[in-house]
Amino acid sequence: MASPYPPRPGNAGKRPFHRRNADPYAHIRRNDRIRCPEIRVISPEGKQIGILPTGRALALARQFNLDLVEISANATPPVCRIMDFGKYIYEEQKRTSHAKATATRIKEIEFTPRIADGDFATKIRHAEEFLDEGSKVKLRVKFRGREMAHTEIGFEIMTKALAELAGMGAPDNQPRLMGKQINVMLTPLPAGKRKRRLAPAPGDKPPPPDGHPAEPAASSDAGE
Repeated sequence: MASPYPPRPGNAGKRPFHRRNADPYAHIRRNDRIRCPEIRVISPEGKQIGILPTGRALALARQFNLDLVEISANATPPVCRIMDFGKYIYEEQKRTSHAKATATRIKEIEFTPRIADGDFATKIRHAEEFLDEGSKVKLRVKFRGREMAHTEIGFEIMTKALAELAGMGAPDNQPRLMGKQINVMLTPLPAGKRKRRLAPAPGDKPPPPDGHPAEPAASSDAGE
């Protein structure tokens, strides 16, 4: 039966609003939300208890002040584990935040094929500082114009840089030529195994946050 009242202006054709659940773990069934009559139960230590009625498994979890959490819904019967769900969420959030922090801690050091010895040493010092802070460092040799005809010079510079930084970090892979630059990523060694070759120079300005050291007022790279 149609409503005798006309629709309110502006509401015609609009769908009802449904609030989304902001809980990223809401899809994980636990405790009373597990509806299957029987489940395969895993102990808090990771050992199989066996197939139990869901009610009995839930009572067992509550006996230890823990949660019954479904970890494999597609299995027959579904697999559930007795665990501290709050602790599980905490560990997952901690792991995720650490992964995000690590992903943003990548610094870049750029060389040119005709870089002077003084500039090279300065960039190596900056790379050592980044690695000593626990950041990953991306080394790059950038070619311009006719420099591409002598990529072997760039590989020599990269090999020299890796040798200088061997006490601070290890390359994730071999240096590769990609377009007009040679790249390689360095991962810092464990803190107890790091050994710097170059001490910070007196009055040396700290590198900017983006990882690119400030260039001197008068560049010593000839021809650039």
